[in-house]
Amino acid sequence: MKAQGKVLKYGDNVDTDVIIPARYLNSFDAKELASHAMVDIDPTFIDRLEPGDIMVAGSNFGCGSSREHAPLALKTAGVSCVIARSFARIFYRNSINIGFPILECPQAADDISEGDQVEVDFDSGIIRNLTKNREYKAQAFPPFLQKMIEANGLVNYVNAKK
Repeated sequence: MKAQGKVLKYGDNVDTDVIIPARYLNSFDAKELASHAMVDIDPTFIDRLEPGDIMVAGSNFGCGSSREHAPLALKTAGVSCVIARSFARIFYRNSINIGFPILECPQAADDISEGDQVEVDFDSGIIRNLTKNREYKAQAFPPFLQKMIEANGLVNYVNAKK
């Protein structure tokens, strides 16, 4: 499983309230949520995002409330994965639950710049910065997590095993 795209980069402590502001949580429509992703921290995010693009961030990405809406908004908007120095635990779990790939890799998070072209191989954990011709190693997803992501989340994965 692979992802490739242009990087949109953010700093430390990007919380769920800026990933999807609470004022938009009255909708259960994933596309509606996605249209407001990152609006409080980056009003140009949705206009600049192309399907498959990759977010890169600093430490503690997804901190704040435990809303599953945050990774859902990013995934539905077209973000193929998030690479960060570290993730808030609940964001990490919510991402896996909905089949949204995320990778912790401090070296990649520090070295990759806004606009770089990046390729991610989830089978090996290799992140390639095609712009800078550099390579970084993240923890590869175990096979069962890859299957969960390919199934588009935990519920679909479990239902397929019945």
